Formats: sequence, structure tokens, C-alpha cells
Amino acid sequence: QKLGSGGQGKIEMTEEHTGTIGETHRSPALGHTILAKCQVTRARLCRLELPHNTLETPIFMPVGTAAAVKGVTVDELEALEVPLILGNTYHLALRPGTELLAEVGGLHEFMGWKRAMLTDSGGFQMVSLLKLADITEEGVTFQSPMDGSQMLLTPEKSIQYIVEGYTRNDLRRDMRTFVVQLQNEIGADIMMALDDVVSSTTEGPRVEEAMHRTTRWIDRCISAHKRPNEQNLFGIVQGGLDLELRRRSCEDLIKRDLPGYAIGGLSGGEAKDQFWRVVYESARRLPPHKPRYCMGVGYPIDLVVCVAGGVDQFDCVYPARTARFGVALTDIGTMQLKNKRYKGDTSPIEKDCKCSTCSHFTRAYLHCLVAKEQTGARLVTIHNIAYMMRLGSRMREAIRSGTFPEFVVSFFKGWYPKGDYPTWCVEALASVGITITPTVEQQATQGDRVDK
Repeated sequence: QKLGSGGQGKIEMTEEHTGTIGETHRSPALGHTILAKCQVTRARLCRLELPHNTLETPIFMPVGTAAAVKGVTVDELEALEVPLILGNTYHLALRPGTELLAEVGGLHEFMGWKRAMLTDSGGFQMVSLLKLADITEEGVTFQSPMDGSQMLLTPEKSIQYIVEGYTRNDLRRDMRTFVVQLQNEIGADIMMALDDVVSSTTEGPRVEEAMHRTTRWIDRCISAHKRPNEQNLFGIVQGGLDLELRRRSCEDLIKRDLPGYAIGGLSGGEAKDQFWRVVYESARRLPPHKPRYCMGVGYPIDLVVCVAGGVDQFDCVYPARTARFGVALTDIGTMQLKNKRYKGDTSPIEKDCKCSTCSHFTRAYLHCLVAKEQTGARLVTIHNIAYMMRLGSRMREAIRSGTFPEFVVSFFKGWYPKGDYPTWCVEALASVGITITPTVEQQATQGDRVDK
């Protein structure tokens, strides 16, 4: 079967084709090579060549919504060996505005970031700002959370402030710029097409409507994309929790032959049993020679389960947001540094962690700071990002060495020492050949798990 043409690369595929190790598939602004594959699960190690950087996946991308990862400088991100970060078109268009970004040479120059970058289209704001949004086939009209003015977001057209007294016909006549143009001005290595996002718990005809509209909008995004030799446009699989709709969405997007694909519309409150089934089914149907990105996923156990299902890229605010509540991520689960038990603890968060926080500060010091001082949140954020980078590195090395199933078993034993593994994780991993079951010792001590 020959995939349809989106003007960004072709490859002959059969239903049995699972991707050839060592073969590089190239789009004008992207190279993707499968370096190794797990012989048990669907996990794979890939090299991703982007205009600003070459990196290996699986990878977690810290979220720098408005040109900054909260509490962390660009130099610190580089020291943490972060190869790829995420920005949000909606927020960047509000402030500082893409005209300024275009004038200074794009977001990379504006924030001093030399490595790769991905920008989301703003589609998620259809859910998070639903009370402020009006969704039509034309696009989404938002009320600005900053000053109450009206903004229009369409597949082609930019967020544009609406002058008081304008009618909808005035808007149709006077809109001139594009969402894709916005992202062309921002200059990210990967830019996401605008999708019609509904809450993951939504049921009924609205879910199918959103899936079909997402497909129609991707065609408008492809037509509006003016820099295909410098930036990569990824499509987003939609369809809610309906596996048949997800299958149809995958088929429709594959026909457009885009450089990469994302699985969207999840992490919105759906049951985990539904979450993993949608991720696995979508990843299974996406082309193996292209990157696969699961949007909005950042819990460590979620990453491990999704990598086992064949996903390559992830993003989420969770590591930075949870740090602001004094929660650190470790190999034995989460650590609530506000707990009194750390008041006199002079050890670092993790003894084997090489981040600047663990190299210089104790749990006792962080306990003193996290409840009241912004410095505490910043230091824990640095550690949490370091943890996520290290988790990705460990998964990559496990795939490379052929020990990924053993890594998964060890990881879950660390996070759940009593063996009280979440049922959804057990079932998801079993579906790809990994069995995690409590040992006799774990069974004897099973109980409710609490934060360390």
C-alpha cells in the first residue's frame, strides 16, 4: 500500500511492515531511524533528526508554555541535557505576540534556546477554556483570559483580536493570517496541526464530529504550511475513547503522509483502563517509520507503559507543577518533601541523581523551603526534570541492550514495593508480553501505598 501524498515524504508499506532497523525515513525537515526494537514489547529506540538538534527517543519534553519552563533557565535545561521542549501557540500569540517573534528570528532566538522545539496549536484550550470558546467549522473564537477581548483561532488563520462591533461576516472578510503561519513565525522544529479537541469523557455524536473536523482541518493546515523544508507539521489522532473512531482517524491522517503523528484528546479524566487501550490501538496503527507522540502524558508509570506500547514522545506540565507542591519524583515513587519526616534528613532527594539540586541541597533544606519559598519549588523542578530525562535515558539504554522487559519489572518494583500494582498497568503490559506480579514477600505486605 502506498501512503497518500502530503508533499513531505513517501514510503512503500505492507500490512506486515513493522519498520526496518537502521533504515532512515526522511521528510524535508526530519529524519527518523529505528535503531533497535524490543523483541517482546512494541518499544523501540529511534534517532530523530530535526533542524535544531538530533536526539534519541523515547523522550519526555518539558513544557515551556510561554517561552519558559517555569522556574528553570535555558542554561539549566541544557545542563539537564534536555534536547527538546514544548511551547504553546495560543499563549505565545497572546504574549509576546508572533510579530515580535518573527522580527527577532523566531522563538529560539527570543528565548536563547539552541536545541529542538515543538509548538502545540492551541487546540487543547478548546477544553481548558471551554467556557470562553465558541467552536465552529471555521475555527474557535476565544475570549482572552488576559483582557476579555475576542480572538479567533482557525487551522489557517491566526489568533486575531476582534474590534468591538465587528460582526462574524466582518471577521470572515478581514482575517489575513494563519495558525500555521503563527507557528511558521514562531519557528519550532515540530508544529502541531489544529485539532478539534473534546473532553476525553465526552460521549455521543460530538466525538465523531470532532474526529471528522480534525481531518478536514489537517488539510487546511497542510495548504497553509509555508516552510515544509524547515518545519514539520504533525497530525493529531482524535476519536475520544471509541477505538473504531481512533482507527478511522489514523487511516485518514496516514493518507496525508505527514512527517509524524500524535495521539491527542487523552489525560482528561478518563479511566486508565480506557487510556492505555486507546494509546496502544492508535500507536499500533500509525506508521512505524514515523515518530509517535502521546500528548499531555507525564506521569512516570504512564510513560513506561506507553513506551511498551510503541510511543516515542511525551509532554506534560506534571513534573514542574507537582514540584510547586513540594513533590519530588524518585525511583521509589513520589516524595512529599513537606512531610515532617524530612525536617532533619540530611540526605539528597536521590543519592545517585547528578542534578544540581541533589548535588548541593538536602531534603531537610528543601523541606524548609517548599512550603513558603519559590526557591524550593525551583530546586525541586530541576530535580524532577532531571528525573524525567534519566527515566528516558534508562528506557533507551534498556531497549538498546535488549533488557527493556527486565527494566519495566524493576521499575514497577521500585514504585510499588508492596506489589500493589495498578490493575490497568498489569493488563496493559500483559498485552505486550510483560508480566508484573507481586512476589511472595510483596503479597505478604500488600496494602495501601502512600507517598514516601
